Amino acid sequence: MMPPQQEIDIAGRIPAINRSENVSVHAEPTECPLGDSSTNHEIHMPEKLQMVPCPSSILSKALHPITLEFEDVAYKINLPTHAHFMEPKTDRAILSGVTGIVRPGEIMAMLGPSGSGKTTLLTALAGRLPGKISGGITYNGQPFSSSIKRKTGFVTQDDVLYPHLTVLETLTYAAMLRLPKTLTRQEKLNQAESVLVELGLTRCRNSIIGGPLLRGVSGGERKRVSIGQEMLVNPSLLLLDEPTSGLDSTTAQRIIGTLRGLAQGERTVVTTIHQPSSRLYRMFDKVVVLSEGCPIYVGNAYRVLDYFGSIGFVADAAVNPADFLLDLANGVAPDTKQGDQQEFHADDQNSMKQSLISSYKKNLYSGLKVEIHQNFQDPNSYLTRRPSSHSSEKEWSTSWWDQFNVLLKRGLKERRHESYSGLRIFQVMAVSILSGLLWWHSNPSHIQDQVGLLFFFSIFWGFFPLFNAIFTFPQERSILIKERSSGMYCLSSYFFARMVGDLPMELVLPTLFTAVTYWMGGLKPSPSNFIFTLLVILYNVLVSQGLGLALGAILMDVKKATTLASVTMLTFLLAGGYYIQHVPPFIGWMKYISFSYYCYKLLLGVQYTEIDYYECAPGGVTCKVLDFPPIKQLGLDNKAYDVVALTLMLVGYRLLAYVALRMGQPR
Repeated sequence: MMPPQQEIDIAGRIPAINRSENVSVHAEPTECPLGDSSTNHEIHMPEKLQMVPCPSSILSKALHPITLEFEDVAYKINLPTHAHFMEPKTDRAILSGVTGIVRPGEIMAMLGPSGSGKTTLLTALAGRLPGKISGGITYNGQPFSSSIKRKTGFVTQDDVLYPHLTVLETLTYAAMLRLPKTLTRQEKLNQAESVLVELGLTRCRNSIIGGPLLRGVSGGERKRVSIGQEMLVNPSLLLLDEPTSGLDSTTAQRIIGTLRGLAQGERTVVTTIHQPSSRLYRMFDKVVVLSEGCPIYVGNAYRVLDYFGSIGFVADAAVNPADFLLDLANGVAPDTKQGDQQEFHADDQNSMKQSLISSYKKNLYSGLKVEIHQNFQDPNSYLTRRPSSHSSEKEWSTSWWDQFNVLLKRGLKERRHESYSGLRIFQVMAVSILSGLLWWHSNPSHIQDQVGLLFFFSIFWGFFPLFNAIFTFPQERSILIKERSSGMYCLSSYFFARMVGDLPMELVLPTLFTAVTYWMGGLKPSPSNFIFTLLVILYNVLVSQGLGLALGAILMDVKKATTLASVTMLTFLLAGGYYIQHVPPFIGWMKYISFSYYCYKLLLGVQYTEIDYYECAPGGVTCKVLDFPPIKQLGLDNKAYDVVALTLMLVGYRLLAYVALRMGQPR
């Protein structure tokens, strides 16, 4: 059985720490659990939590404490049916009638076997669960809002981080984006440094995060970086999904100890945890135990063994309470021997689960409802202490321009390995030199060859940027969803920062390509002709890139977007005016939606004029360039019309990409 309450408080609770009410980045050193102000990460912890000096300000009090209440929360999903189409759709209940309350200063842990609905419930409490949720979830008696979102930290089970940024860079950029503009840049840097020290990340501060194909910091260190990003904003409500998964016992102890310290700062902490040790379990104030989406216990952690003992399930004195609860949630009785489990049939397990659910409804449910309703009437409750009107959500947001600058710098650092990769430069320059050799000093009288080179310009710099841009948004989808859900920045600042950040390499490579191939290919050796040719190619690159961004944003699937892009570019290639001059009228309209058509036409207009001649027959017979069939079909006039058409595509494709992102992302 669990020790008496007084003993639990000694082992599992941190004494109250006297802190000032105001949040300050330059907070005085205080004491925090398992803090790490040096590079020595060895922690010897007996039954008590160690208290060590901590320079961090993340343990200061929350600005606006939040009491989280949830009543009869239920959630269903529609299961796809593969039978006859007339068969009605079936629903599966993920959550059913979950009720509870957690106040500032408390840690609530959600326990249960895999698939019991822990993550779904946590996501619902964070306001990030799609679909319709029945029941009520309130924050200080109010529904979820943008203001609540900015006061909430949410740490997902999967660490969604940029792999090529270092630990310090990751926390610094998050601080620049999430901390209020009332703080100076140095104060934000100090906050990032404090979090880094507090979480024991000093040794790996300059190590890259890494990913599946890139070696970086360890899994535990990545988890701490994810938690640190949420700690930066001094959240009033902190929700964490499996924060100790994949961590060793010492690191897990440090993480939960830090959460304990955060809760002592009048924060509300809710976490899912799969199988905590007895030491970790003693740090929790409240637990929610789920079995197939239904609660079998909700209440104080130290009373759980007494409760189950009162309904006939007595735990062994030496058992870990968490293991005992998981056995019950799986329908395994505590007195079932290991060798007898094979004879414990599924019907018996289901019967036991239903018995536990019924006992919860009979013994605990009504008391939880009374506790929630009494909390509304308590004059000392946080529900009655609303934040003042001057503390609006704008207080915690940076300006659009600051968001743009930070996102631009972060994007350039993250993608520098990709933009300036030797393989990509080699790819472009190899094609440039090869095409220059194939068209080596082509004779102006061989107009067919020169026209072919100009068409190659329009096609190559349509394909290459298009297929590079397709990967942009699908690759960053998870990070974009996470950061937008946290209210870190507005979508427009991210979108424009990404557009500007891609320009250097998108424009440098075609410039080098054109500079090499143009002069090797024997085109008009005039600086003005070269400059205008380069400008047309660069404009075509931007239009093509915009189409790739739009396809990627709409489909958010690289394979589907690549397939559609291949069909689109093949259509543009055939309708570009080079291979077929006499297109049937019923399909001739396709050339007007092809940017390759307008680019090719502009390149011809830059290279030739109506008074140019070429040798059309042996013996020095010359003909007007305008009479050459491919050029005659397209014409050399209406350049302004072609520029306007490309401009509309340039703006239209990017606008389409933005709208697709807006519709697919949280606001």
